[in-house]
Amino acid sequence: MTLVLAGYLNEAKILSHSISKTEVRVGKVRKPLFLLVVASLSLTACNQLPRTGPSRSEIGEPGGNRLTGIQIVDVDDAIARRLQDQHKLPLFSDRFGIEKQGMTRLVVPGDVLDISIWEAPPAALFASIVTETRTAAAASPAKATTLPDQVVDREGYIDVPFAGRVPVGGKTVQAVQAEIVKRLTGKANQPEAIVRLTQSASSESVTVVGDVATSVKMTLTPGGERLLDALAAAGGVRQPVSKMTLQLTRGQQFHALPLETIIRDPLQNIPLASGDVITALFQPYSFTALGAAGKNEEINFEAQGISLAQALARSGGLLDSRSNPNGVFVFRFEPQKALEWPSQPVATTPEGMVPVIYRLDMTNPASFFAMQGFVINDKDILYVANSPAAELQKFLNIIFSLSYPALTLIQVTK
Repeated sequence: MTLVLAGYLNEAKILSHSISKTEVRVGKVRKPLFLLVVASLSLTACNQLPRTGPSRSEIGEPGGNRLTGIQIVDVDDAIARRLQDQHKLPLFSDRFGIEKQGMTRLVVPGDVLDISIWEAPPAALFASIVTETRTAAAASPAKATTLPDQVVDREGYIDVPFAGRVPVGGKTVQAVQAEIVKRLTGKANQPEAIVRLTQSASSESVTVVGDVATSVKMTLTPGGERLLDALAAAGGVRQPVSKMTLQLTRGQQFHALPLETIIRDPLQNIPLASGDVITALFQPYSFTALGAAGKNEEINFEAQGISLAQALARSGGLLDSRSNPNGVFVFRFEPQKALEWPSQPVATTPEGMVPVIYRLDMTNPASFFAMQGFVINDKDILYVANSPAAELQKFLNIIFSLSYPALTLIQVTK
Protein backbone atom coordinates (compact mmCIF):
# COMPACT_ATOMS: atom_id res chain seq x y z
CA MET A 1 0.00 0.00 0.00
CA THR A 2 2.85 2.40 0.84
CA LEU A 3 4.42 1.74 -2.57
CA VAL A 4 1.13 2.54 -4.31
CA LEU A 5 0.78 5.83 -2.44
CA ALA A 6 4.42 6.68 -3.20
CA GLY A 7 3.62 6.11 -6.85
CA TYR A 8 0.80 8.61 -6.71
CA LEU A 9 3.05 11.19 -5.06
CA ASN A 10 5.77 10.61 -7.63
CA GLU A 11 3.23 11.01 -10.44
CA ALA A 12 2.18 14.36 -9.04
CA LYS A 13 5.81 15.53 -8.81
CA ILE A 14 6.49 14.52 -12.43
CA LEU A 15 3.42 16.47 -13.53
CA SER A 16 4.59 19.55 -11.62
CA HIS A 17 8.10 19.27 -13.05
CA SER A 18 6.73 18.90 -16.58
CA ILE A 19 4.60 22.01 -16.26
CA SER A 20 7.52 24.02 -14.88
CA LYS A 21 9.95 22.81 -17.56
CA THR A 22 7.73 23.65 -20.52
CA GLU A 23 6.97 27.05 -18.99
CA VAL A 24 3.21 26.58 -19.29
CA ARG A 25 1.32 29.54 -17.84
CA VAL A 26 -1.18 28.37 -15.29
CA GLY A 27 -4.10 30.67 -15.89
CA LYS A 28 -7.69 30.62 -14.81
CA VAL A 29 -8.44 27.67 -17.06
CA ARG A 30 -5.36 25.62 -16.20
CA LYS A 31 -5.59 25.97 -12.39
CA PRO A 32 -8.87 24.03 -11.92
CA LEU A 33 -7.68 21.38 -14.37
CA PHE A 34 -4.44 20.83 -12.47
CA LEU A 35 -6.22 20.65 -9.13
CA LEU A 36 -8.68 18.17 -10.62
CA VAL A 37 -5.79 15.92 -11.62
CA VAL A 38 -4.36 16.09 -8.11
CA ALA A 39 -7.76 15.40 -6.54
CA SER A 40 -8.29 12.41 -8.86
CA LEU A 41 -4.99 10.94 -7.80
CA SER A 42 -5.94 11.49 -4.16
CA LEU A 43 -9.33 9.84 -4.53
CA THR A 44 -7.68 6.84 -6.13
CA ALA A 45 -5.12 6.68 -3.34
CA CYS A 46 -7.81 6.70 -0.65
CA ASN A 47 -8.72 3.14 -1.61
CA GLN A 48 -5.14 2.11 -0.83
CA LEU A 49 -4.65 3.87 2.49
CA PRO A 50 -2.02 2.23 4.71
CA ARG A 51 -3.65 0.34 7.60
CA THR A 52 -3.13 -2.66 9.85
CA GLY A 53 -6.22 -4.69 8.91
CA PRO A 54 -9.90 -4.65 7.95
CA SER A 55 -12.36 -2.05 9.18
CA ARG A 56 -15.40 -2.94 11.26
CA SER A 57 -17.68 -2.66 8.22
CA GLU A 58 -15.43 -4.92 6.15
CA ILE A 59 -15.71 -7.69 8.72
CA GLY A 60 -19.51 -7.49 8.58
CA GLU A 61 -22.40 -8.31 10.85
CA PRO A 62 -23.38 -11.55 12.67
CA GLY A 63 -25.30 -13.86 10.37
CA GLY A 64 -24.19 -11.99 7.27
CA ASN A 65 -22.56 -13.53 4.22
CA ARG A 66 -19.76 -11.01 3.81
CA LEU A 67 -17.13 -13.48 5.03
CA THR A 68 -17.97 -16.89 3.61
CA GLY A 69 -17.46 -19.73 6.08
CA ILE A 70 -16.54 -17.49 9.04
CA GLN A 71 -18.92 -17.07 11.98
CA ILE A 72 -19.29 -13.57 13.49
CA VAL A 73 -20.59 -13.52 17.06
CA ASP A 74 -21.30 -10.49 19.28
CA VAL A 75 -19.92 -11.01 22.78
CA ASP A 76 -22.36 -10.58 25.65
CA ASP A 77 -22.66 -12.08 29.11
CA ALA A 78 -24.56 -15.16 27.91
CA ILE A 79 -21.98 -15.94 25.21
CA ALA A 80 -19.12 -15.45 27.67
CA ARG A 81 -20.68 -17.82 30.20
CA ARG A 82 -21.44 -20.45 27.56
CA LEU A 83 -17.85 -20.40 26.30
CA GLN A 84 -16.52 -20.46 29.85
CA ASP A 85 -18.46 -23.67 30.50
CA GLN A 86 -17.21 -25.17 27.23
CA HIS A 87 -13.56 -24.52 28.06
CA LYS A 88 -13.69 -25.42 31.76
CA LEU A 89 -11.11 -28.09 32.55
CA PRO A 90 -12.17 -31.19 34.54
CA LEU A 91 -10.56 -31.29 37.96
CA PHE A 92 -8.24 -33.97 39.32
CA SER A 93 -10.70 -34.57 42.17
CA ASP A 94 -13.44 -35.37 39.63
CA ARG A 95 -11.28 -37.44 37.30
CA PHE A 96 -9.21 -39.46 39.81
CA GLY A 97 -11.06 -39.07 43.11
CA ILE A 98 -9.77 -37.91 46.49
CA GLU A 99 -9.60 -41.24 48.34
CA LYS A 100 -6.22 -42.46 49.53
CA GLN A 101 -4.84 -45.22 47.33
CA GLY A 102 -2.47 -46.84 49.86
CA MET A 103 -5.15 -49.14 51.34
CA THR A 104 -5.38 -51.16 48.13
CA ARG A 105 -1.88 -52.68 48.37
CA LEU A 106 -1.95 -56.15 46.81
CA VAL A 107 0.30 -59.10 47.58
CA VAL A 108 2.74 -59.95 44.78
CA PRO A 109 5.31 -62.76 44.29
CA GLY A 110 8.37 -62.22 46.48
CA ASP A 111 6.47 -60.55 49.32
CA VAL A 112 7.10 -61.89 52.82
CA LEU A 113 4.04 -62.46 55.05
CA ASP A 114 3.92 -62.84 58.82
CA ILE A 115 0.99 -65.09 59.83
CA SER A 116 -0.41 -65.57 63.36
CA ILE A 117 -3.26 -68.01 64.10
CA TRP A 118 -5.51 -68.23 67.18
CA GLU A 119 -7.78 -71.10 68.30
CA ALA A 120 -10.47 -71.07 70.95
CA PRO A 121 -9.80 -73.39 73.96
CA PRO A 122 -9.19 -76.21 74.07
CA ALA A 123 -6.70 -75.58 71.28
CA ALA A 124 -5.24 -78.73 69.73
CA LEU A 125 -4.56 -78.30 66.01
CA PHE A 126 -1.63 -75.86 66.29
CA ALA A 127 -0.56 -76.76 69.85
CA SER A 128 2.53 -78.60 68.62
CA ILE A 129 3.66 -75.90 66.17
CA VAL A 130 5.94 -73.95 68.48
CA THR A 131 9.51 -72.84 68.32
CA GLU A 132 12.24 -74.56 70.34
CA THR A 133 12.52 -71.61 72.74
CA ARG A 134 8.87 -71.64 73.73
CA THR A 135 7.91 -72.89 77.16
CA ALA A 136 4.84 -74.85 78.03
CA ALA A 137 3.21 -71.65 79.26
CA ALA A 138 3.89 -69.98 75.98
CA ALA A 139 2.12 -72.84 74.19
CA SER A 140 -1.08 -72.35 76.15
CA PRO A 141 -4.32 -71.72 74.24
CA ALA A 142 -4.19 -68.05 75.21
CA LYS A 143 -1.19 -67.54 72.98
CA ALA A 144 -1.10 -67.17 69.20
CA THR A 145 0.71 -69.60 66.98
CA THR A 146 3.09 -67.66 64.74
CA LEU A 147 4.18 -69.45 61.61
CA PRO A 148 7.61 -69.03 60.04
CA ASP A 149 7.77 -66.18 57.53
CA GLN A 150 5.99 -67.15 54.35
CA VAL A 151 7.51 -66.04 51.03
CA VAL A 152 5.02 -65.75 48.17
CA ASP A 153 6.25 -67.96 45.32
CA ARG A 154 6.25 -67.14 41.63
CA GLU A 155 2.75 -68.50 41.17
CA GLY A 156 1.43 -66.32 44.01
CA TYR A 157 1.00 -69.10 46.66
CA ILE A 158 2.09 -69.72 50.24
CA ASP A 159 1.93 -72.91 52.35
CA VAL A 160 -0.07 -72.90 55.60
CA PRO A 161 -0.25 -76.05 57.77
CA PHE A 162 -3.67 -77.74 57.57
CA ALA A 163 -4.80 -75.08 55.05
CA GLY A 164 -2.64 -76.35 52.23
CA ARG A 165 -1.41 -74.27 49.32
CA VAL A 166 -3.14 -70.89 49.68
CA PRO A 167 -3.42 -68.47 46.68
CA VAL A 168 -2.51 -64.96 47.85
CA GLY A 169 -1.15 -63.21 44.75
CA GLY A 170 -3.21 -60.16 43.73
CA LYS A 171 -5.11 -60.11 47.04
CA THR A 172 -5.04 -57.69 49.95
CA VAL A 173 -3.74 -58.89 53.32
CA GLN A 174 -7.33 -58.76 54.61
CA ALA A 175 -8.41 -61.09 51.83
CA VAL A 176 -5.51 -63.45 52.66
CA GLN A 177 -6.63 -63.53 56.31
CA ALA A 178 -10.17 -64.43 55.29
CA GLU A 179 -8.93 -67.17 52.95
CA ILE A 180 -6.79 -68.80 55.70
CA VAL A 181 -9.68 -68.72 58.22
CA LYS A 182 -12.01 -70.21 55.62
CA ARG A 183 -9.63 -73.10 54.95
CA LEU A 184 -9.07 -73.81 58.67
CA THR A 185 -12.76 -73.72 59.59
CA GLY A 186 -13.86 -77.23 60.52
CA LYS A 187 -10.28 -78.27 61.26
CA ALA A 188 -9.31 -75.80 63.99
CA ASN A 189 -11.55 -74.63 66.85
CA GLN A 190 -12.95 -71.20 65.90
CA PRO A 191 -9.79 -70.12 64.09
CA GLU A 192 -8.71 -66.50 63.68
CA ALA A 193 -5.75 -65.19 61.70
CA ILE A 194 -3.72 -61.99 61.36
CA VAL A 195 -1.52 -61.47 58.32
CA ARG A 196 1.09 -58.74 58.05
CA LEU A 197 3.26 -57.73 55.09
CA THR A 198 6.74 -57.59 56.58
CA GLN A 199 8.77 -57.25 53.40
CA SER A 200 7.67 -55.96 50.01
CA ALA A 201 9.20 -57.36 46.84
CA SER A 202 8.17 -54.34 44.76
CA SER A 203 7.85 -51.09 46.65
CA GLU A 204 5.02 -48.75 45.66
CA SER A 205 6.34 -45.68 43.88
CA VAL A 206 5.49 -42.79 41.59
CA THR A 207 7.62 -41.14 38.92
CA VAL A 208 8.11 -37.37 38.54
CA VAL A 209 9.53 -36.08 35.24
CA GLY A 210 9.43 -32.96 33.08
CA ASP A 211 10.53 -29.42 33.87
CA VAL A 212 11.54 -30.17 37.48
CA ALA A 213 14.85 -29.73 39.29
CA THR A 214 15.49 -33.51 39.36
CA SER A 215 13.44 -36.33 37.86
CA VAL A 216 12.81 -38.88 40.62
CA LYS A 217 11.09 -42.16 41.38
CA MET A 218 9.56 -41.64 44.81
CA THR A 219 8.59 -44.51 47.11
CA LEU A 220 5.12 -44.27 48.65
CA THR A 221 4.65 -44.82 52.35
CA PRO A 222 1.58 -46.01 54.26
CA GLY A 223 0.97 -42.36 55.21
CA GLY A 224 -0.21 -41.65 51.68
CA GLU A 225 1.78 -39.03 49.72
CA ARG A 226 -0.02 -36.44 47.62
CA LEU A 227 0.68 -34.69 44.33
CA LEU A 228 2.60 -31.73 45.77
CA ASP A 229 4.65 -34.08 47.98
CA ALA A 230 5.99 -35.74 44.85
CA LEU A 231 6.71 -32.38 43.25
CA ALA A 232 8.64 -31.31 46.35
CA ALA A 233 10.64 -34.57 46.26
CA ALA A 234 11.69 -33.66 42.70
CA GLY A 235 12.99 -30.29 43.90
CA GLY A 236 10.08 -28.25 42.56
CA VAL A 237 9.56 -26.76 39.10
CA ARG A 238 12.22 -24.79 37.23
CA GLN A 239 9.85 -22.22 35.67
CA PRO A 240 7.41 -19.72 37.24
CA VAL A 241 4.49 -21.47 38.91
CA SER A 242 1.99 -19.40 36.90
CA LYS A 243 3.28 -20.91 33.64
CA MET A 244 3.43 -24.56 34.73
CA THR A 245 0.95 -27.36 34.11
CA LEU A 246 0.97 -30.74 35.89
CA GLN A 247 -0.13 -33.84 33.97
CA LEU A 248 -1.05 -36.95 35.95
CA THR A 249 -1.02 -40.32 34.18
CA ARG A 250 -2.68 -43.23 35.98
CA GLY A 251 -3.07 -46.43 34.00
CA GLN A 252 -4.76 -45.52 30.72
CA GLN A 253 -6.02 -42.16 32.05
CA PHE A 254 -4.19 -38.86 31.87
CA HIS A 255 -5.24 -35.32 32.64
CA ALA A 256 -3.55 -31.93 33.12
CA LEU A 257 -4.25 -28.91 35.33
CA PRO A 258 -2.44 -25.60 35.88
CA LEU A 259 -0.14 -25.83 38.88
CA GLU A 260 -1.75 -22.69 40.34
CA THR A 261 -5.11 -24.47 40.44
CA ILE A 262 -3.61 -27.36 42.42
CA ILE A 263 -1.97 -24.97 44.88
CA ARG A 264 -5.07 -22.84 45.41
CA ASP A 265 -7.56 -25.72 45.67
CA PRO A 266 -6.48 -28.34 48.26
CA LEU A 267 -8.92 -30.89 46.80
CA GLN A 268 -6.78 -31.03 43.63
CA ASN A 269 -3.74 -32.09 45.66
CA ILE A 270 -4.99 -35.66 45.40
CA PRO A 271 -3.45 -38.80 46.99
CA LEU A 272 -1.12 -40.70 44.70
CA ALA A 273 -1.37 -44.34 43.65
CA SER A 274 1.47 -46.71 42.88
CA GLY A 275 2.58 -46.37 39.26
CA ASP A 276 1.41 -42.77 38.83
CA VAL A 277 3.50 -40.61 36.48
CA ILE A 278 3.59 -36.86 37.15
CA THR A 279 4.85 -34.68 34.29
CA ALA A 280 5.62 -31.00 34.89
CA LEU A 281 5.00 -29.11 31.63
CA PHE A 282 6.20 -25.59 30.85
CA GLN A 283 3.51 -24.20 28.56
CA PRO A 284 3.81 -20.45 27.87
CA TYR A 285 0.34 -19.70 26.48
CA SER A 286 0.11 -16.59 24.30
CA PHE A 287 -2.18 -14.39 22.23
CA THR A 288 -1.32 -11.90 19.48
CA ALA A 289 -2.44 -8.25 19.64
CA LEU A 290 -2.85 -6.42 16.31
CA GLY A 291 -4.42 -3.25 14.95
CA ALA A 292 -5.14 -0.06 16.88
CA ALA A 293 -4.02 -1.47 20.23
CA GLY A 294 -1.28 0.00 22.41
CA LYS A 295 1.24 -2.56 21.15
CA ASN A 296 1.25 -5.11 18.37
CA GLU A 297 3.06 -8.24 19.53
CA GLU A 298 2.70 -11.76 20.85
CA ILE A 299 1.92 -11.62 24.58
CA ASN A 300 2.42 -14.54 26.97
CA PHE A 301 -0.04 -15.30 29.74
CA GLU A 302 -0.42 -17.72 32.64
CA ALA A 303 -1.54 -21.34 32.34
CA GLN A 304 -4.37 -20.38 34.70
CA GLY A 305 -5.80 -18.26 31.86
CA ILE A 306 -6.79 -14.59 31.49
CA SER A 307 -9.94 -12.72 30.49
CA LEU A 308 -10.45 -10.46 27.48
CA ALA A 309 -10.33 -7.48 29.84
CA GLN A 310 -6.88 -8.52 31.02
CA ALA A 311 -5.74 -9.18 27.45
CA LEU A 312 -6.78 -5.68 26.36
CA ALA A 313 -4.94 -4.17 29.32
CA ARG A 314 -1.75 -6.16 28.61
CA SER A 315 -1.81 -5.10 24.98
CA GLY A 316 -1.86 -1.43 26.00
CA GLY A 317 -5.58 -0.84 25.62
CA LEU A 318 -7.21 1.00 22.73
CA LEU A 319 -5.40 3.91 21.12
CA ASP A 320 -7.63 6.93 21.62
CA SER A 321 -6.44 8.55 18.40
CA ARG A 322 -7.01 5.54 16.14
CA SER A 323 -9.19 2.79 17.58
CA ASN A 324 -12.84 2.03 16.92
CA PRO A 325 -14.41 1.16 20.32
CA ASN A 326 -17.12 -0.95 18.71
CA GLY A 327 -14.58 -2.75 16.55
CA VAL A 328 -12.74 -5.02 19.03
CA PHE A 329 -12.43 -8.57 17.66
CA VAL A 330 -11.08 -11.94 18.78
CA PHE A 331 -10.21 -14.46 16.04
CA ARG A 332 -10.08 -18.17 16.95
CA PHE A 333 -11.15 -21.70 16.02
CA GLU A 334 -13.92 -23.32 18.10
CA PRO A 335 -15.39 -26.85 18.27
CA GLN A 336 -18.58 -27.11 16.24
CA LYS A 337 -20.69 -27.78 19.36
CA ALA A 338 -19.40 -24.72 21.25
CA LEU A 339 -22.27 -22.39 20.26
CA GLU A 340 -25.36 -22.09 18.11
CA TRP A 341 -23.79 -20.45 15.08
CA PRO A 342 -25.61 -17.55 13.34
CA SER A 343 -24.56 -18.52 9.79
CA GLN A 344 -25.86 -21.82 8.39
CA PRO A 345 -24.68 -24.20 7.13
CA VAL A 346 -21.62 -24.21 9.37
CA ALA A 347 -18.30 -24.47 7.54
CA THR A 348 -15.50 -26.30 9.35
CA THR A 349 -11.80 -26.95 8.85
CA PRO A 350 -10.54 -30.47 8.03
CA GLU A 351 -10.00 -30.89 11.79
CA GLY A 352 -13.68 -30.15 12.48
CA MET A 353 -13.10 -26.66 13.91
CA VAL A 354 -15.20 -23.57 13.16
CA PRO A 355 -13.43 -20.26 12.29
CA VAL A 356 -15.02 -17.59 14.49
CA ILE A 357 -14.73 -13.82 14.92
CA TYR A 358 -16.00 -12.56 18.28
CA ARG A 359 -16.92 -8.86 18.29
CA LEU A 360 -17.09 -6.58 21.32
CA ASP A 361 -18.78 -3.16 21.38
CA MET A 362 -17.01 -1.17 24.07
CA THR A 363 -19.40 1.77 23.72
CA ASN A 364 -21.90 -0.46 25.54
CA PRO A 365 -21.19 -0.37 29.31
CA ALA A 366 -22.46 -3.97 29.66
CA SER A 367 -19.54 -5.11 27.52
CA PHE A 368 -17.13 -4.32 30.35
CA PHE A 369 -18.81 -7.01 32.44
CA ALA A 370 -18.99 -9.49 29.56
CA MET A 371 -15.29 -9.23 28.73
CA GLN A 372 -14.37 -10.11 32.33
CA GLY A 373 -15.97 -13.52 31.78
CA PHE A 374 -14.71 -14.01 28.21
CA VAL A 375 -11.67 -16.31 28.48
CA ILE A 376 -8.73 -15.87 26.11
CA ASN A 377 -7.45 -19.10 24.56
CA ASP A 378 -3.93 -19.99 23.52
CA LYS A 379 -3.06 -18.60 20.04
CA ASP A 380 -6.03 -16.20 19.93
CA ILE A 381 -5.68 -13.05 17.80
CA LEU A 382 -6.95 -9.83 19.42
CA TYR A 383 -7.59 -7.18 16.75
CA VAL A 384 -8.76 -3.57 17.17
CA ALA A 385 -10.05 -1.87 14.02
CA ASN A 386 -9.32 1.75 13.08
CA SER A 387 -12.08 4.30 13.55
CA PRO A 388 -13.64 6.01 10.47
CA ALA A 389 -12.25 9.32 11.74
CA ALA A 390 -8.72 7.92 11.63
CA GLU A 391 -9.23 6.78 8.03
CA LEU A 392 -10.60 10.24 7.12
CA GLN A 393 -7.55 11.87 8.69
CA LYS A 394 -5.27 9.70 6.57
CA PHE A 395 -7.18 10.70 3.44
CA LEU A 396 -6.99 14.40 4.25
CA ASN A 397 -3.26 14.09 4.89
CA ILE A 398 -2.84 12.66 1.39
CA ILE A 399 -4.96 15.45 -0.12
CA PHE A 400 -2.88 18.10 1.60
CA SER A 401 0.43 16.42 0.77
CA LEU A 402 -0.48 16.31 -2.93
CA SER A 403 -2.21 19.67 -3.24
CA TYR A 404 0.39 21.72 -1.34
CA PRO A 405 3.14 21.32 -4.01
CA ALA A 406 0.57 22.17 -6.69
CA LEU A 407 -0.55 25.33 -4.92
CA THR A 408 3.07 26.28 -4.38
CA LEU A 409 3.75 25.83 -8.09
CA ILE A 410 0.78 28.00 -8.99
CA GLN A 411 2.04 30.79 -6.71
CA VAL A 412 5.52 30.58 -8.27
CA THR A 413 4.23 30.74 -11.86
CA LYS A 414 2.07 33.80 -11.31
